[in-house]
Amino acid sequence: MQRYFVNEKIGNYFFIDNKDSYHIITVMRMHLKDRVEIVYQNKLFLCEITLLEPNVKCEIIEELNNTILQIPKVSIAQSLVKEQKMDYILQKSTELGVYEIIPTYTERSIIKINDKYDKKIERWKKVVKEASEQSKRFTLPNINRIIDLNELAKEQYDFKFICSVNEKRKTIKNVLSNININDTILFVIGPEGGFSEKEEKLLIDNGFQTITLGKNILRTETSSVFILSVINYHFMR
Repeated sequence: MQRYFVNEKIGNYFFIDNKDSYHIITVMRMHLKDRVEIVYQNKLFLCEITLLEPNVKCEIIEELNNTILQIPKVSIAQSLVKEQKMDYILQKSTELGVYEIIPTYTERSIIKINDKYDKKIERWKKVVKEASEQSKRFTLPNINRIIDLNELAKEQYDFKFICSVNEKRKTIKNVLSNININDTILFVIGPEGGFSEKEEKLLIDNGFQTITLGKNILRTETSSVFILSVINYHFMR
């Protein structure tokens, strides 16, 4: 059953925005009385379509139980990469339960910041919304504004980690043994060329720990998938 996130509710009815109405009518070819799942304010509802045009209107049938993924709040600070790779990172991180994604500018980032990034962030939000609906999430990951490492270094979390090719002994498996379900965690993932020595020192001086993701050197777009997969496995009940 299709799931949609909505922001407008009046009485016992939800009102679907233009884009999702287009998807329901034109892509899914739904009809009156077809049923959909609606997420509103982190609550899940089974609904029936009562109006198709001009926008879709749905009536609540019942509120459903929602089983929330039980992992800590994991934030990924991702060095800016090309669009196709960023889409992959956003989609897969969302499917695996990421809490927040922080696009980050680093010295070796291929992509440079310019005036068009407000539009980029809006596009990224659309990508995570679609991935959240597909993976049956109850919450949307937050997409932060683009920041640099100087600003990132000041952010406060219970645990802060740098994924470093220089670290050989401290693995993600080691550090997870000290983390509980209520902790907030930040992982910083570098660009394809890695962090400079200056950047690593900046983060370490501000309370970040270096960790290794294993003997193999992962691509930047693989790292977040690996991290979140390990965390899901570790906290699996």
